[in-house]
Amino acid sequence: MADLKVINVNIGVYDKNNTIAEEIRVRNKMNRTFLANIMASPGAGKTSVLLRTIEALRNDYSIGVMEADIDATVDAEKMRSAGVRSIQVHTGGECAMNANMTKEALDEFSADDLDIIFLENVGNLVCPAEEDVGSAVNIEILSIPEGDDKPLKYPLMFEVCQCVLINKIDTRAYFAFDDEAVIERIHRCNPMAKIFFLSAKTGEGFDEWIAWLRDMVDKHNT
Repeated sequence: MADLKVINVNIGVYDKNNTIAEEIRVRNKMNRTFLANIMASPGAGKTSVLLRTIEALRNDYSIGVMEADIDATVDAEKMRSAGVRSIQVHTGGECAMNANMTKEALDEFSADDLDIIFLENVGNLVCPAEEDVGSAVNIEILSIPEGDDKPLKYPLMFEVCQCVLINKIDTRAYFAFDDEAVIERIHRCNPMAKIFFLSAKTGEGFDEWIAWLRDMVDKHNT
């Protein structure tokens, strides 16, 4: 019987992605560009939250949005209709953006002159959490109708996010959602995560979220 050949692979499967991600962070820091990676399930309200957030910031910052989807251009068209500089990124069937896709999108977008770039990632709670895209901050949007058990079912997503937005609080009357339980579950995954309860429909809770985001952007871009 022939000897078994063993090959030692010294570079991990994520090493190349992480190297590119770090290059993106260095580049954005030099250019004073804040990249925020927005992740959520389909229907959680990513685009609605982004539109209201941009409206609150657009007088003070130059803002762009990269919309990532497997197909379609619906969200990018919404951004452009609202007067927001945007680009659509099709992931070629992949369920999340990775660092190389992000780098190519930034190059195509010519984004070095922007103060803030929001990357609206592909909608799911699994794949996006596994990929470092080189963002300055990861933000998860969880909506009231999804339930307060998502941090238990998808802990990695909440581990990698520095901020969690609980959206659609205007629907509380219709869904059994335990605020204290979700806070405890999120902090079990990530004790340092900031949590904001808000409604993209009514604007409730946005002042606190916007104040936190402004502080993060200004510190990063100084």
